[in-house]
Amino acid sequence: MAPTHVLRCCQRGLAWIPVIFISLVVCWSYYAYVVELCILTIRSIGEKIIYLVFFHLSFGMFVWSYVKTIFSKPANPSNEFCLPKAEKERYEKEEKPEFQQEILWRAATNLPLYTRTGTGAVRYCDRCQVIKPDRCHHCSACDMCVLKMDHHCPWVNNCVGFSNYKFFILFLAYSLVYCLFIAATVLQYFIKFWTNELEDTRAKFHVLFLFFVAAMFCISILSLFSYHLWLVGKNRSTIEAFRAPVFRTGSDKNGFSLGFRKNIVQVFGDQKKYWLLPVFTSQGDGMTFPTRLVNIDPEQAPMMQIHTSLFTSLPLSESQNRLLSNEKQANNVEDYLADDNIKSGEMPVL
Repeated sequence: MAPTHVLRCCQRGLAWIPVIFISLVVCWSYYAYVVELCILTIRSIGEKIIYLVFFHLSFGMFVWSYVKTIFSKPANPSNEFCLPKAEKERYEKEEKPEFQQEILWRAATNLPLYTRTGTGAVRYCDRCQVIKPDRCHHCSACDMCVLKMDHHCPWVNNCVGFSNYKFFILFLAYSLVYCLFIAATVLQYFIKFWTNELEDTRAKFHVLFLFFVAAMFCISILSLFSYHLWLVGKNRSTIEAFRAPVFRTGSDKNGFSLGFRKNIVQVFGDQKKYWLLPVFTSQGDGMTFPTRLVNIDPEQAPMMQIHTSLFTSLPLSESQNRLLSNEKQANNVEDYLADDNIKSGEMPVL
């Protein structure tokens, strides 16, 4: 037990190395730009002031969003998704997978679940011992189930998911702005040092290297930022982009897409004045999501209509606490499921 604990502590310590590296690069870039470029190299007072004002604006927003992305704790499933103690004991004692699934089906009957495994089973995490909400996945690095998990990012040493996905997008945006601003304003002095128009000083190394580093990071961040903007527009996570979620009608990569504008609102909220600020404004609770199911067959059409009315009747702006907060609507769906299962003699389907 002791060696395992020590190994785990070492892994947690090593996981901070990428964050420390980025922090050191940012600190050096601040010194190189403010001291070596603006104070020691640029002669024009007006140019210094303009550069320093816009530099500190971009620097401040970049650091703010980066810190929020790092230290925002990943959101986890609530207790309602845990098996009751008696059911949990039965599940652990049961050896046959089919009987374990029966236990999970009964426990999941009253839960707002619309996705399942590729084989049609209830999504259950044996490690966390919890029924996974829609879009929830287990992160092996964090050793927990994360709501609306996108990916685990080593550069922030955190899992990017429901609680900090907006912060992560803003971190990419402001880091891109930061690098673009540095590269654009340093370029003329880079050329002057390169062509020996300015005398060789200690600032020469900092200015030349600053331009190369800013340009390099700018190219890499631009591709990642563009990809995540595309994901936001489609209302997909990185995991869902590679493996489409499975619904009752089968896998559907567009199952959670509500249209471009509503997809943006899902992540950034319905108050545009907060979109550019790293404060949490994402809609919902991370455990239930409105869906747009496609490829509906005639036999499933009535069920899909009731499922759709659940979410279309509730405006997105009212979903800050729970997207499925209307108890009456939930009971109507449960009654329909019960009647439908009695008539068909089938097991309840999520």
